[in-house]
Amino acid sequence: MQILALVLFILMYVLMITLPKWRPFYALGVAVIFLISGILPIGSLLSTINWNVLMMISGTMIIVYYFIESRMPNRLADMLLGASKNVMWVTIYMSLFSGLISAFIDNVATVLMVAPVGLAICKKLKINPVGMILSIAVSSNLQGAATLVGDTTSIMLGDYANMNFMNFFWMLGKPGIFFAVELGALATVPVMMVLFRKDKEPVNSTERTPVSNYVPTVMLLLMVVALIIASFIPNTPATINGIICCVLAVVTVVIEHVRTKKTDGMIGALKDLDIETLGLLTGLFVVIGGLTNVGIIDQFANGIVKVGGNNIFLLYTIVVWGSVVISAFVDNIPYVATMLPVLTAVTAAMGIEPYLLYFGLLTGATLGGNITPIGASANIAAVGMLRKEGYEVSFKDFMRIGIPYTLTAVLVGYLYLWIVWA
Repeated sequence: MQILALVLFILMYVLMITLPKWRPFYALGVAVIFLISGILPIGSLLSTINWNVLMMISGTMIIVYYFIESRMPNRLADMLLGASKNVMWVTIYMSLFSGLISAFIDNVATVLMVAPVGLAICKKLKINPVGMILSIAVSSNLQGAATLVGDTTSIMLGDYANMNFMNFFWMLGKPGIFFAVELGALATVPVMMVLFRKDKEPVNSTERTPVSNYVPTVMLLLMVVALIIASFIPNTPATINGIICCVLAVVTVVIEHVRTKKTDGMIGALKDLDIETLGLLTGLFVVIGGLTNVGIIDQFANGIVKVGGNNIFLLYTIVVWGSVVISAFVDNIPYVATMLPVLTAVTAAMGIEPYLLYFGLLTGATLGGNITPIGASANIAAVGMLRKEGYEVSFKDFMRIGIPYTLTAVLVGYLYLWIVWA
């Protein structure tokens, strides 16, 4: 069963790389085979799909539809253009802005909020938006591990290790993982300056696009605040973030319907739902659930620890960089869930504190998804938005940006954590 699961998984990736246009169908097709063959029991289907992420994406997409229609992204684009010297710095500012927001709310929600501004900028400048939108997505993933509320894996670590919000900043008398992530993010600025060095076209914008409606902007801000508040409330449902986004989406639809007395907006918002992205994510959740069910993820985790042995530096190195490689191809949520108890047992046997390995795991697993376009939900959402605009993103296109970002940020975080926590 393991061999069949692994062969199907590899075949799915090969097809996604060589024939990217049909990615959702490959993922859903392999997911169906996993269910029929028993690699993933049908009874486990509902619990395997990450409904929280799907609900978040759906709800946020609806609000973002109205956000775009209000022309607020165009207004923000005007302001950003006015503060930038050239196209390269516009891209850098957008990426840093995306990372800042992503430190406090989910990466997918960040991309769905910030990418429309990037698209509006690119349309104004009449330039290809692929580089800017992918930078926004990658930056949102970079900052996800900065705080307790920035990413699902951060929430998992906080819950498992009984860490609170402030422990990500300062813990046991030492600076926490927040500073490792931020130093890594700052280190990507020179990377962006190299990647986009040719984009030196000057920009200048004195116009200010009029905003027709501020309700969607208010609802997006409410969503950010609600997601942050929810992270501090104990014993919330696993789908709390998705519930928040969907409830606010419904409220937005109702307000806009009452305000305009028309159904056009409601129909447009539903049509704007990216079914392909949702389908791809659903298929991947099932496939990764199947790999976890037959023990492949466990074998990877135990293999990493075995190779590291009792040498803490070697173990730390393998945990960080092994997590980068694995998270490039599988969802980091089941991987992190598997690794946390493994690392706890290993460090207990060695008689050392586990936090160096915990932070190393989070650094590698969170940033590793940036290597491929389907390594993280935020990347999938960004690629889906570009596809709707008529731009097909290949693995090569994505990796041209994702790999330099990832290697730079992980290396800086890796060195920082070892110096501070070893």
